[in-house]
Formats: sequence, structure tokens, C-alpha cells
Amino acid sequence: MKASKVIAAFMAAGLFLTSTGCTSSKAKQKAAMEDALDSYVSKVLAGKDASKYVDAKEETAFTFFNERAEILSTVLDCSKFEIIESEVDLKYKEGTVTIEFKYPDAEEISESYFDIEFDEYLDEIREVKPNKTKKITIDFVLKDDDWLVTKKSDRKFKETLESLVANIELEPYYGGGSSDPVTDPVVVTDPVVENKIGISMPTKDLMRWNSDGEMLKQALESEGFSVDLQFASNDTSTQRSQIENQINQGCKVLIIAAISPESLSKVVEEAHNKGVTVICYDRFITDAPVDYYVTFDNYAVGQIQALYIVNMLGLDNASDGETYNIELTAGDVSDTNALYFYSGAMNILQPYIDEGVLKVPSGQTDFKEVATDVWSTEKAQTRAENIISSYYLDGESIDAWLCSNDSTALGVTQALETYYKGTYPIITGQDCDIENVKNIISGKQSMSVFKDTRTLVDRTVKMVKQISEGQTVEINNTGTLHNGYDFLDTYLCAPVFVDKNNYKEILIDSGYYTEDMLK
Repeated sequence: MKASKVIAAFMAAGLFLTSTGCTSSKAKQKAAMEDALDSYVSKVLAGKDASKYVDAKEETAFTFFNERAEILSTVLDCSKFEIIESEVDLKYKEGTVTIEFKYPDAEEISESYFDIEFDEYLDEIREVKPNKTKKITIDFVLKDDDWLVTKKSDRKFKETLESLVANIELEPYYGGGSSDPVTDPVVVTDPVVENKIGISMPTKDLMRWNSDGEMLKQALESEGFSVDLQFASNDTSTQRSQIENQINQGCKVLIIAAISPESLSKVVEEAHNKGVTVICYDRFITDAPVDYYVTFDNYAVGQIQALYIVNMLGLDNASDGETYNIELTAGDVSDTNALYFYSGAMNILQPYIDEGVLKVPSGQTDFKEVATDVWSTEKAQTRAENIISSYYLDGESIDAWLCSNDSTALGVTQALETYYKGTYPIITGQDCDIENVKNIISGKQSMSVFKDTRTLVDRTVKMVKQISEGQTVEINNTGTLHNGYDFLDTYLCAPVFVDKNNYKEILIDSGYYTEDMLK
């Protein structure tokens, strides 16, 4: 794309600032940064050897055509870059520009394509993903009065460009009565493979992941996708291997619920380099080029649990000298969500602990102290038994036990049944697993945060459809969740809580469970 085309696109969109409109220093610097963007994009694309962007496609139908690089250059020339937003911070000499890269449609490609003389047997170009768009945010720094693209953004822009172009499927069509056609090089692709989606879940041992995996599979298959669903038995090497196989099998989109956030960085980078779109499902992956993240507001989950304790104990109305005992059980240290849950809860509870209204007799409040390996019910039970036998055998009461999810709550409940003789404390949970809902009904557990995974599944399936159809993927959170590589384009779903008073309305009336399932 020539510089003039970039500038023309910006001005046509009404987004390019003119000198007359830039009266303030900030406005002038913003215009200068956008000028620098134009020069940068033009420099990246000018005089390119387009074939370097398509190594992943070197075995495709066009391998034997010398014109392949020129064809891809034509595609890029037909593509559009538009500024979506830009901002500068003169105090820190930083700025950002968000642009949108948009593929042309087949007609645009063909019109430009036929301006060039090509093989007489080539009748048309078909672009299988028309009008696909990708938003790219480019960071700048102001140095010696010049706006410069940061090294990280330069790398990411080029990687994104490479990925986008590598995904362009160009296919020759032979027809029109050729008397001496060349050997047909077209690779006929199974349309099912074109729509293949890989799902990687941590384990089948937890009801949550077993249910999510099956619901995703059924929902995607009902939309016409071919699905490969894998469970990794909570083993990181197994999950890596399964994902590598899904990439090699031609999956176009990967939906991954990671066992450990740092264990999949390399395999996600491999997927990215091969043009595979990666969606992190309810657990994000660190230090890797993830495309999208769909999850619940996990910080809010912890806050909901803590507020339930505060309200049920009436902590805001506690009289002088009145105190309550609480113990804390969190999730797996390697699960990034576990820290979000616990941080959200402690954001609410810590002031009451500091004031002395809440006491933690075990003294265990640090996240690593209260964490539970692989969210294990057995390990949560063992720790709870040790706490009860060490601090509560002399008649001390436990007023509340914060548990980050239902599997750990189940372990705490079992420990209380065996070793604790006092009144049952308020026990929190998350996921509304069947056994835990039964405990809520019987009074052994107080509440569970309900993250309706049907909402999560529906949102994920919608993302996959938008990706496959080349539409803009709907998100509702940007610029807040960073995985060490970049901010994640995220969709946050809202959680609610379930207790004895509302479980029928939320779980049964909605069709999530039947009454018979909870007997």
C-alpha cells in the first residue's frame, strides 16, 4: 500500500487531522504521530517481497506460479487501513494509535488483479474470507521530536500482518475453453476441515470442565462446525501435545481452557504463526499472542462471595468489641483466575480483618498459604481438618469459611462434618455443582456464585461464528487485562449468586437443573 493510499484512506474516513484544526500542542503532536504512522505503514509495505509473509502457504496451489508474491501484493494494495482512535500523553511522551486492517472482497481483488498481465489460464481470484477485519493498536514514543513505533508494537504489527496475509486463501479457477491447460495444481480442501474447531479442556474430573466441553462441542456442531474436543487430565504436557495435534489437523480456531497459564505460551505462538485464532476460555494464557479471551468477571466473583459473608454476619452493624472468626480457602496457585477470585474477596474482607471485626485464628491469609493444588476436594479437606484440629477443638466457633469454588467448599464441608461440633459457618462456593447445590438446600453450604456456563458457551460460539465469517468480533473489555504479551480483547460475562432462597428460580426455572437432579 502506497503512502498516498494510506493518507487518502485516513482523510476519506475523516480521521486525519489537518494543520488548521490542530491549535493545541497535544493536537499537533497527535497529528504528527498519525503522520508517523502513515510513514511507518508505508515503509513496512513498500517494496515488499510478499512471499515472505506467506511461508505457511508455500505448499498451496500457487506454489508453481512466479506471480504468487505479486498476487499477494495486490491483495495488500486493495486492503484498507483506517484510524479508529489515537491518543497522546505528552507528560510521559507516549502515544497510541488503533487502526483497523480490512481485507478486500473478491471483486476488489479481481479488478486490481486483472490490471496486471498474468497467465492466460487464470480466470479469477477467489478470497475465501472477504471483509475480515483486525484491530491493531500501535504504541509510539516521542524521541527528539520524532514519534517512533516501539519495538514491541513493530514486532506485533509485522506478526499480525504476516498472520493475516498467510490466512488469505487464493485459488485459481480454470475454465473458458482452454485448449492446453497446465496440470491442475488446485488442492481441493474438505469443507469440514475448513470449519474445524479445536477445544482443549483441563480435565474431565471436575463437573465444570466436563460440562463446558460437551456443551461447546454440541453448540458448535449444531452451527455446522467440525469439532475436536480433548481433555488433558490436568497434565500440562498432555495439553500441549493435544493442542499441537489440533493445529496439525487443520483446526482454524482453538478454544483453550489452560491448566497453567504459562505452560502454553510456545504452542499458542505456533498457532499464531500458522494463522490459527486462539480464544482463551475462562482462563488466560500468559506471554503469548492470544486473540480473544472470554470469561466471567472473576474479580467480581470474589467480591460477591465476600459481600455475602459481610451481609449475612452483619459486619457493618457489629457492636464495639464484637468479633467473628473466619478461615480462607483459595484455588490453585497456577490458575490466574484463582488469584482474581481471592483478590476480589480480600478487597472486601481485609478492612474488617484490619479493624479486628474479623479474626483469622489460623493466621493463614496469604494467597499461597490458603491455595489448594488443582482445586482438589481432598486437599482442601485435609487442610481444613488440620485447621479445625489445631484451632477449634476447645469450643471456638467458626463463623464463616470463604471457599473460592465448589470443589474446595465440598472438602471444607466434609472436614466440618467429621471434626467440627459447633454451628455450621457461612460457607461460600462457586460453580453450583450438583453436590454443592444439594448442600445449599440442606444447609451445609450457604451460597455458590453461579457463572452460567451456558452464557459463556453462547458467547464463545458467537465469537467463533464471527471469526469464521470474517466479522468484527464483539468484545466489551479492552486495555485492562494484560497477559504479559499484550492487552487481551475480552468479553466479560456477569456472575450471580445462588442460595437457599433463590436456587429454584435461577437453576431450575431456567432449565439448568431439574428438581430430580437435586434430590
